[in-house]
Amino acid sequence: MVLPPVKTGAAGTSAKDVKKESTYARLTGAGCAGIAELIVFHPVDTTAKRLMSNYGRITSASQLNSVIFKDKAQASVPKRFLSLFPGLGYAASYKILQRVYKYGGQPFMRDYLARNWGDSFDAAFGKGNGKAIMHATAGSLIGIGEIVILPLDVLKIKRQTNPEAFRGRGVLKIVKDEGFSLYRGWGWTAARNAPGSFALFGGSAAAKQYIYKLEDYNKATWTQNFVASIMGASSSILVSAPLDVIKTRIQNRNFENPESGFRIISNMIKHEGAPAFFKGLIPKLLMTGPKLVFSFWLAQTLIPAFDKYM
Repeated sequence: MVLPPVKTGAAGTSAKDVKKESTYARLTGAGCAGIAELIVFHPVDTTAKRLMSNYGRITSASQLNSVIFKDKAQASVPKRFLSLFPGLGYAASYKILQRVYKYGGQPFMRDYLARNWGDSFDAAFGKGNGKAIMHATAGSLIGIGEIVILPLDVLKIKRQTNPEAFRGRGVLKIVKDEGFSLYRGWGWTAARNAPGSFALFGGSAAAKQYIYKLEDYNKATWTQNFVASIMGASSSILVSAPLDVIKTRIQNRNFENPESGFRIISNMIKHEGAPAFFKGLIPKLLMTGPKLVFSFWLAQTLIPAFDKYM
């Protein structure tokens, strides 16, 4: 007697109906996206970080040059451009690990949620809605866990915005001297990553779910992935902008002169006003936004491709 197949969730729902790529495809696709992003966008990242770290208002072009290029503000154009590549070693380690962890790790978290709570997402949000919310929730949880590699981000940001903090010390010496202080600001980082990653993966999933009516998100075309990445990246940057400014200011301080996030908030409100929480937002939307769109789009495209052809 032939038994009927076991139903594991209706088609197009969040329950169990998700395409599971191979581990190799997830990690390789995410790693390639991180490498490509680093090569193209590291100068953009440095510019945004320096603008976010600047205290006070910028009132002239010469002051803007000083903020962005620091001691190379009066140097030749090639030297000014090269000054935007400080901490490239830290950036390479951090960016590639970050993208492998986030883009490659979110599908594993998504699979876990689908296996254990997929039906609950459907029941709470409705079929289809539950699937998109599940993708966003998986991204949020992975974003919180990103604090594990926070020290590399701290070293990268200090190198970009406050190189005097190193004072000739190498990486191993700094790690030995500073220890767990390299995790300073971890709470604010988690607070920034949770909604930011939720919006990143949720915005992308929403575009595929509601604009393109895709039941299998991996079947999205290059163009569909690009549009979905724009929606996800823009949402993520807008949601996380205020906490990103606080996180950056915590991390760019000298090691021996830390400042709490709440003190930074107080001083920003007192001396700079509410708009200070959105400093660097326009450069991030215009420059960092494309960086995130680029890497996210590439990861979403390469992971299914690697899974299909390798």
